[in-house]
Amino acid sequence: MKRIGLILIVIAGVLLRLIAVNKPEGLWNDEYVSYMIAAKPLFDGFVEGIKSQCHMPFYYLYLKTFMFMFGDSDLVLRLSSVFAGFLSIIVMYFIGLEKDKRTGMLCAGFTAISSFLIYYSQEVRLYSVLFLFSALMLLFTLRLIKQADKKNFILLIISSFFVLLTHTIGFVFVFFNMVYLSFRLYKEHKNTILKLWGVIAVLILLLIPQILGILFRKTFSQWWGVFSPSALGFLITDYFSPVLTNLTGAPPNFFYNFKSGFIIFAMIPSVISMIFLGYSLKEKENRELLYIVLATVAVLVIAALSGKLVFVTKYSIEVYPILIYLACSGVSAMQNKALKNTLVSIFCLLSVFFLLVSPLSANRMFRKEGHKLAADLIKNAELKKGDIVILQYYDQSRFEKYFDFSDLKVITMNKGNFSEFINPETSYAKVYNDKNALRQTFLSPENKYFENKLLNTLNLHPGQSVLVLSLDSVSFFNDEVIRKISANESYYTQTPIFFMVFSYLKNQTYDTLVKECKTGLKAKKGEWSAAKFTKLNNQS
Repeated sequence: MKRIGLILIVIAGVLLRLIAVNKPEGLWNDEYVSYMIAAKPLFDGFVEGIKSQCHMPFYYLYLKTFMFMFGDSDLVLRLSSVFAGFLSIIVMYFIGLEKDKRTGMLCAGFTAISSFLIYYSQEVRLYSVLFLFSALMLLFTLRLIKQADKKNFILLIISSFFVLLTHTIGFVFVFFNMVYLSFRLYKEHKNTILKLWGVIAVLILLLIPQILGILFRKTFSQWWGVFSPSALGFLITDYFSPVLTNLTGAPPNFFYNFKSGFIIFAMIPSVISMIFLGYSLKEKENRELLYIVLATVAVLVIAALSGKLVFVTKYSIEVYPILIYLACSGVSAMQNKALKNTLVSIFCLLSVFFLLVSPLSANRMFRKEGHKLAADLIKNAELKKGDIVILQYYDQSRFEKYFDFSDLKVITMNKGNFSEFINPETSYAKVYNDKNALRQTFLSPENKYFENKLLNTLNLHPGQSVLVLSLDSVSFFNDEVIRKISANESYYTQTPIFFMVFSYLKNQTYDTLVKECKTGLKAKKGEWSAAKFTKLNNQS
């Protein structure tokens, strides 16, 4: 009977991951990076692509293998994450089984309907695979505590290695997990623990070149957010409710959307989960597991406060298997059967109802930055051979899966070359090291250098059209707001330079082309906007 129940849970979990899995918006930024790297020939660009990224290589190898076997359609790419999500449900069952069968079923059920895991089971990124390896780490940690034999020792090392080989900051979780094991087993299994530390140290040493490259790389993407305490609240609601908020950045105020829907679908399931988690902490072993979670999250907060990363929920996904296990252990520990069943029923009902009905559910959530949306805007512009496309923020390789640029001239204004257009006396490195490097430029009412640079680069002739494609989620300030922010020390310090740069580029481009051309098509899809300008015959 239990086996039938598990099979039904797994089937339900897979079906929830398959709902709307083929996104019409296409791959968005991070997903497209995964695809581009995995698509490169193994000995001609693949290794270099991995080195350019802030994550470890295993996921790209995994995705490359999937693409080799099944093709590179968007659906196939997403199914690679669904597959890892399917395996995770089974692994979480065995984790709960370390306590008892009831907890095993609860862990599998929670994993099956977790909106956070469903979202990343449809995402062409590393997080579904990373959760699987983190769950395996927890499984063999629990087994090693029960029976410190060679088999569990080896399996823990292997799963830890794959966490390290998948996520850049996975070593934080692996380290604290090792501290926990040392605390629990050192007296009885001193030699085993010393060997385990030795092996983990060797694995980390092997990865040092990649880790150092990531730590010292000057990456523009670090500039798009600052830490807010609200991120910790959204970590709880992301993990324990169907409402996902901190996928790419948390609102500064946890109560920003404190309406009835948020209270019902975010707060109630989260509060229920916290009640169950609290019951689990009556056991000493569970309290010790929670210390791993708290220590890992604390390090991520410190890193976010120091500007090393943006605190989004997915970066702590290694601790999620522990949180699921603790919450489900709490259900098993609760003595009041009527109350327990009521709370579990409410949690499941709200979670599944939201997944099946809400347009904001994890499996239906609109990817507003999907690159196919941008490609559709270019197609709809009806450009002629020889016309120009200005791509602001990404270069053309980010859209070539969906659009052929061979008949067009393409100009990019991206994270690597923006300074060439804005101010010749600055550079990427200067702006990275000194946020004030562009402040006076932002304050100036006009920029003749930009205007001349753009027109010389375009070299427009009568009848030729220019389509400007912009990503609105990074270019939403108008000129007045840019100058207001730049004139105020506090505003300027708090505002990510990321948004200032691309808002400025967009505004200056529009202002310059309006003087030289007639305006035509203006369109928007998701977070993408397109504006078409055509040079008239009587314009110089």
